[in-house]
Amino acid sequence: MAQKPIREFDAKNMLAKNWQEFVGDAFAFAGKLALVDPDTNLDDLPNQIDWLRTDRLVVKPDMLMGKRGKHGLILLDGSWDDAKKWLNEKRGSDVTIGEVTGELTHFLIEPFVKAEKEYYVAISSKRDGDEVLFSTEGGVDIEEKMKEGKVVEIFVPITEEIDNIDIESKLPADLSPELKPKFGAFIKGLFKYYQELGYAFLEINPFVVHGANLIPLDLKCRIDDTAVFEAAKYWGDISFPAPFGRKLSDEEKYIKMLDGKSGASLKLTILNPKGKIWTMVAGGGASVIYTDTIADLGYAGELANYGEYSGNPSTDETYEYAKTIIDMMTREKNSDGSPKFLIIGGGIANFTDVDKTFTGINKAMIDYKDKLLETPVWIYVRRGGPNYQTGLKNIRETGESIGVPIKVYGPETVLTKIVTMAFEDTTGGAPSDETKGTPEEVR
Repeated sequence: MAQKPIREFDAKNMLAKNWQEFVGDAFAFAGKLALVDPDTNLDDLPNQIDWLRTDRLVVKPDMLMGKRGKHGLILLDGSWDDAKKWLNEKRGSDVTIGEVTGELTHFLIEPFVKAEKEYYVAISSKRDGDEVLFSTEGGVDIEEKMKEGKVVEIFVPITEEIDNIDIESKLPADLSPELKPKFGAFIKGLFKYYQELGYAFLEINPFVVHGANLIPLDLKCRIDDTAVFEAAKYWGDISFPAPFGRKLSDEEKYIKMLDGKSGASLKLTILNPKGKIWTMVAGGGASVIYTDTIADLGYAGELANYGEYSGNPSTDETYEYAKTIIDMMTREKNSDGSPKFLIIGGGIANFTDVDKTFTGINKAMIDYKDKLLETPVWIYVRRGGPNYQTGLKNIRETGESIGVPIKVYGPETVLTKIVTMAFEDTTGGAPSDETKGTPEEVR
């Protein structure tokens, strides 16, 4: 599961559109929202959204960042003229949050609401179920309020339905009797929304109640992007922006574009373009395992990338993915003359054709033969699945034919063994002809 945060605008817009279906009539949420991005014409915006000229407004960056108030990045109770002036000053400027500096490009505008009483609710996934947190004292310092016992914890086991849990009886004693039934219905509806739409984390802190209206003042969440086939009808047109301060490289943008056009999964994040260790891993779970292994062995600082190719990508898609990685890793040599390592790993595929995907990798290796040799690059392979014998045999022959040092192993070799092999080879010369654990068909 890939948990990805989304913009507050998208999160609130999604909640508003699906409110009636999941939450019902316990409260209402109108979802009056406006998003300002680099292409937004501020002069035209009030003509498209009429309440901008009539309501008092709140404006804040919408870029997956925290501590906006502490850094003076929230305009409260302003007119549209105030908001426009503030946006013109902030948009395109650089700010530093902690140790991260980034450009302010996206902003959320909402009606200003005076918060007389603030509440808190959060839902998060755990190993054995989901945890609901609720407090009548929302807002800042919620962690301290948890320590003080001011936050109610309600656990919903995987095997249990939220409708079978008496939420009202678990709500704080200081919640008024007339609000308990409404809050109980709201929490149940929000939980069903959370489950149905593929959420992994959802926090509204704070929210306020004005008569029949419940208004989330601040909302952050993470959703499972692999749930797109089931939940896209609820999501609408959302995006998964990069974390604040991080701009996608051209290569990451290219792979993201390929991923968007493919039924397979192609993901790439560049961690350290000068790193010695590059991975081309099949499967999201395997990518986590390989990354953790590299970090556990003390080489996290040398890990160049993180990503995966899975879901039975075509030969051409795998070629483009492999070519992108090989091109980046061979742009410059290590300053000490040592080799770089390409880990081509994966578990035992269920339906991904190993030979088909490896054909794309082989083509990329041949195209970058000279650069692979000059850098130099050593390649370590471990894979299983449909047609793996043919795929491993062909990739081994490709490496040998172009003179690139390569070790190739099948599913009888421990998944991450090739990682330790690479590190052991750093002091023992180029990869040897050792084939222990390699199926006979691959030799």
